[in-house]
Amino acid sequence: MAIYLSFKEIWRNRTKYFLFSLVIALISVLVLFTAGLGEGLATNNKEYLEKLDADLLVFQTNANYSTIESRLDYKKYKRTRRIEGIADAGPIAFSNVKVVVNPSEEPVDVSFIGVEPARPGAPKALLGHDLKSYPSKIALIDQNTADLIDAKVGDKITIKSTQGTEDKLFELTVTGIADGQRYFFRPSIFVSLSTWDKLRPKSDPDNYTTQPVLNIIAVKAEDIVSTSYLENAIPTIIDDVELTDIKTAYESAPGYSEQQGTLNTIKGFTFLIGTLVIGGFFQIQILQKLPQIGMLKAIGAPNRLVSAAVISQIIIVSLIGVIIGTLATFALAVTLPSNVPVYFTASSVTATIITLLLIGPIGGMLSIRMAHKIEPLTALDM
Repeated sequence: MAIYLSFKEIWRNRTKYFLFSLVIALISVLVLFTAGLGEGLATNNKEYLEKLDADLLVFQTNANYSTIESRLDYKKYKRTRRIEGIADAGPIAFSNVKVVVNPSEEPVDVSFIGVEPARPGAPKALLGHDLKSYPSKIALIDQNTADLIDAKVGDKITIKSTQGTEDKLFELTVTGIADGQRYFFRPSIFVSLSTWDKLRPKSDPDNYTTQPVLNIIAVKAEDIVSTSYLENAIPTIIDDVELTDIKTAYESAPGYSEQQGTLNTIKGFTFLIGTLVIGGFFQIQILQKLPQIGMLKAIGAPNRLVSAAVISQIIIVSLIGVIIGTLATFALAVTLPSNVPVYFTASSVTATIITLLLIGPIGGMLSIRMAHKIEPLTALDM
């Protein structure tokens, strides 16, 4: 009966309720885009670290788990590999270079990452071959880089690196293409550690070694028990290092927590605004329907029937609005340029949609309370 009454009224006043559904749709678009933007910015910052085939990361002590500040001697990597309980370990070093696509166009900024081939830290190729130590002038690029510069396996790419006071160009052959591996908002190019040290930007172009200074060491434990053991063992065996898990590492990146906190605050305020808007709309509807509700109560309709009818209306209108808003969001996302970091995951979209559907009934609680207090004779002016 309650659902029948809800549908009947919505259909008779379909223009009014449809317009309000569009208001809910706009709120849904704003919330979903904020969630997508937060996920996109986070992914651009952490994508490479999040996909590491490792359990722990070794940093320099007092580097605040920052890959930029951490500096580790290559000998510490060699010692780390020999510690009992470690299945494998890989050195990782970071810098930035530019890819020259066309002399008449602006070069593309990329993260230039040195790794040990076939060790933790070296991504697997989806196309072509995995990275190898020899020949030296080969590179594995991620899908983002391939899309930006329109590169394929076997193509030659030119990178520009500042060596001393001069910008020098180096040619690399694409041996393979990995999935998305963005690091610090840039697409990534991977080379062997020795090649990285030779080509990376540096003040002294002759400063080159086969055992360069690293930023971090990716450690893969033999099992879960070994992971707990290694967290205490490695800092004891090797001086001036500290360990953390991957999640803590990328959350410690400069600006990450502040960025996500700002976006979550915006999303929270949007939910609050949505709750107030929906609550205000249905409160006005209750005030406009005092005679009808009074008549229902006069003929014996219980409060639970009135409450169920109001809740049904809120759910139906909210559902229509959220569906329209979700479809509009995905349609708009398709039209956005590739450099706009909006990224949707099934978990974040589902959680956002469920929350949007819940704020309707929550906002309508005051309306239900008002409906309960309506006296039939007063509502009918008797």
